[in-house]
Amino acid sequence: MRIARWSVDDSVLEGVVVGDAVVAFPDGVSVASLLADGLETALIRRSELESRPGRPLADVVLLPPLVPASVRDFVAFEEHVEGVSAAVDGKSEVVPEWYDAPTFYFTNPHTIRATGERVDVPETRRLDVELELAAVIGSVRGSTGENLDTAAATAHIFGYTVMNDWSARDLQSREMKVRLGPAKGKDFALTLGPWIVTADELSPFVDEEGFLAIRAELHINGELVGEDLVSNMGWPFPELVAYASRNSIVVPGDVLGSGTVGNGGCLGELWGRNPDAAPPPLEPGDTVRMLIEGVGEIVNTVGARVPAPPIPRARVRTRRRTRAMENFG
Repeated sequence: MRIARWSVDDSVLEGVVVGDAVVAFPDGVSVASLLADGLETALIRRSELESRPGRPLADVVLLPPLVPASVRDFVAFEEHVEGVSAAVDGKSEVVPEWYDAPTFYFTNPHTIRATGERVDVPETRRLDVELELAAVIGSVRGSTGENLDTAAATAHIFGYTVMNDWSARDLQSREMKVRLGPAKGKDFALTLGPWIVTADELSPFVDEEGFLAIRAELHINGELVGEDLVSNMGWPFPELVAYASRNSIVVPGDVLGSGTVGNGGCLGELWGRNPDAAPPPLEPGDTVRMLIEGVGEIVNTVGARVPAPPIPRARVRTRRRTRAMENFG
C-alpha cells in the first residue's frame, strides 16, 4: 500500500495511491492516525481505504508523505564513509568507532520538501545531495517504543520512503571541526517522498540477513551519477530502529534515514575518490532525481541561493574569575 499527502484546489488531502490515482481517506482517517494505529491495522483496512473513488495522480501536487515527529539520519554505508573522508581529510578511511554502533544525528523536521519542489539553498559553493532510504515508524500494540530488541523494532517499521538529505559541504566541514553538528550544513532542506510504501510491500526483497536488497540510483541533469544496493548497509533497518530506541524511545511518525548509499550516492564521495572526474557541486537550475526500487522516485530542481543575515564572529573575552565571585559576597 502506498500512502500519500497531496494538494488540489488549495486543499490538502491524505490517502492512498492506487495505480495512477489518488484515493482520499474517509473522514476521521489521516496519515498520522494510521501510523498511530500501526501497520497491522492499516493492512486490515486496506480494501476499505483503496475502494473509494479516486482522481488521477497527474491532477494533484504531491506533498511530503507525512509530517515527521522527528528525523534521525544514520551513516550506515561503509563505502560512503570512505569516500567522504577522502574529500574532507584527503585520506580514505573508516574510523574504528564507526563499526561499534550505527551513528546518527537529528535533523530539522520543519524544512521537509516534497518531490517536485524547488529547493532554494543557503550561501554555499559546495551544494550536495544524499540518496537514502528512510523508515517510517508506526505503533505496535502493547509497545511503548522504548528499548526495543530487533524483533520488536521490525514490527515498528510501518513503511519506507525515499529521502534526500541536502548538504552544504563547505558549511558542514566548518561545523564538524568544532566537534558538533552537522547543523546549518544540513538543516535547510530534506526531501521525503513520493509516498510511504508499507513494509509488507518490500518483504520479498529482504535477504537472509534482514537487509533490503533493492536498487538505489542518483541522477543529476539526466545522467546516472551513482547506484548501489540498499543491502550494502552495515546494519539492517531493524537494528537502526533498535539502536535509536536504546535507553530512549521511537514514536509513530519518526523518520530514520539509512544514510547515503555508496558508489556515488552523493557528490562528496566522488569528490573524494576522483576529484578531477567527479561532477561539480550543484548550481541553481540543476535537477536531482532519486529512484529506489519498490519505493518510487523523487525529483527536485535547485533554486536560488538565499542570502541570510550575517552573524558576527565570537567575542574574544579576557576571562575574569575572582571579580565574578566577589559579586556574590
